[in-house]
Amino acid sequence: MVVTLLLGAEAQERFDRLRAEHFPADRNHLAAHVTLFHALPGEERATVDAALATVAARPPFDVAVTGVQLLGRGVAYRLAAPELSALHGELAAEFDPWLTRQDRQRLSAHVTVQNKVEPERARALRDRLEAGFAPHAVPARGLGLWRYLGGPWEPLAEHPFSG
Repeated sequence: MVVTLLLGAEAQERFDRLRAEHFPADRNHLAAHVTLFHALPGEERATVDAALATVAARPPFDVAVTGVQLLGRGVAYRLAAPELSALHGELAAEFDPWLTRQDRQRLSAHVTVQNKVEPERARALRDRLEAGFAPHAVPARGLGLWRYLGGPWEPLAEHPFSG
């Protein structure tokens, strides 16, 4: 299973538009997303759902969009918020027995808007997006739980922030 941070509708729509415009169509199986955990065991769904519900009992918060990041063969927007780091730490402690090596790393929150392209194309998009970039904030509205289906994801649950 995959856990994501859910963004406000306007920010989600903007990132989705960028992803639709710049991600290779034959590989774009997903909406834009902020992955918090990449691979939690499906047999632990009830425990994961309960943990997400617990940490979602907090006020919504804003996430800073801090810059444009080159991913080698793609481009992403970097995100940061103390609340997001704290939330991720709480969940990482709860999910510790199941965390993969990737999910044990420090969170590097981002929204990928392009991937799986030639490096020159990625650099050109990064340069174009950086030229018009101004730091700003987007609202975080909750947590999403998804089942990975080898490309697309199946939505399992949403846990809106409610504190």
